[in-house]
Amino acid sequence: MSPLTRGRADTATRAPTHEMEVYYGQRAGAGLIISEGVAISEQGYGWQGSPAMYTEEHAAAWKHITDRVHSKGSKIVMQLWHTGRQSHSSFHNGAPPVSASAIRLEIGHARTVDYSEAPYETPRELSVDDITAVVEEYRRSAELAKLAGFDGVEIHGANGYLIDQFLQSVTNHRTDRYGGSFENRARILLEVVEAIQTVWPSDRIAVRLSPNGAFGGVGAPDNADMFEYVAERLAAYGLAYLAIIDAGGFLGFHGKCRPITTFDAKKAFKGVVIANGSYTRDTAEGALRSGSSDLVAFGRLYISNPDLAERFQNDWPLNPSGPSEAYYGHRLLGKPLGYGYTDFPAFQSS
Repeated sequence: MSPLTRGRADTATRAPTHEMEVYYGQRAGAGLIISEGVAISEQGYGWQGSPAMYTEEHAAAWKHITDRVHSKGSKIVMQLWHTGRQSHSSFHNGAPPVSASAIRLEIGHARTVDYSEAPYETPRELSVDDITAVVEEYRRSAELAKLAGFDGVEIHGANGYLIDQFLQSVTNHRTDRYGGSFENRARILLEVVEAIQTVWPSDRIAVRLSPNGAFGGVGAPDNADMFEYVAERLAAYGLAYLAIIDAGGFLGFHGKCRPITTFDAKKAFKGVVIANGSYTRDTAEGALRSGSSDLVAFGRLYISNPDLAERFQNDWPLNPSGPSEAYYGHRLLGKPLGYGYTDFPAFQSS
């Protein structure tokens, strides 16, 4: 099961709720669950209702979820998330969001702490000292994930969030050792990997990349070469896996260079590659049989089908897709946390 931001955490404490424990337990048939994005710090927070992991209280709340998933024989990995310029100052006592460079996201809109729409803001460029602090925040969050009973961590380097903002030339105009060349733009990601290696063994650390996506105002002409370089560099660490989001689907395709396929990533990474992006059961089986990927993750199908793996195995029909507001619109509609979340039924034979 791939990461799905659903906005059901406690908005005051940013800790996971009991409803989230039920939700993840319902979907434990996936075998491996990659959690929704989890904010590594106050600075990295940017989506109201999303959970965090930067205090021991957060870890204690997450422990209920990992225990529930483990009791059903499944594994769960925590996705480490810093939203970067996609955040809003209302989450940070008026301080601007941060990024690789002071380049404003011009497409779409932010949502503020009270769920209202607002233009994206010009972020503050992180200093070298700031970057050192951010790397430590990733390490500390990974340490708390271990305390909470997770089976590993995934570094969110995709979808135009902070790590991706450093990787992509369209959002990184720096002239210091974190900008310019492929080596420099990849530096923060590799520093985060190495910091987390002090907490977790390499085979419990993973990375997610989206070289093809347009979400978050990213996509650059040099992406094909850049992301092959990143995959080659990551190969040296012996990581658990590299998750790649295919072109098209939910994130769109930026169209500024050739797409990076999962097979391209597999050749460069030389390890386990997880494909993600609008797959059906049949197209996923085709990808596995072709050898272009080792695993395929499903996201949106899991929203309305908590027993998706069992439905695939038994050839049972799928539930209809949930409404668009199932992602997080329950708050806008004044609905309970479980609306469009834990109320989708498992299959029952007639």
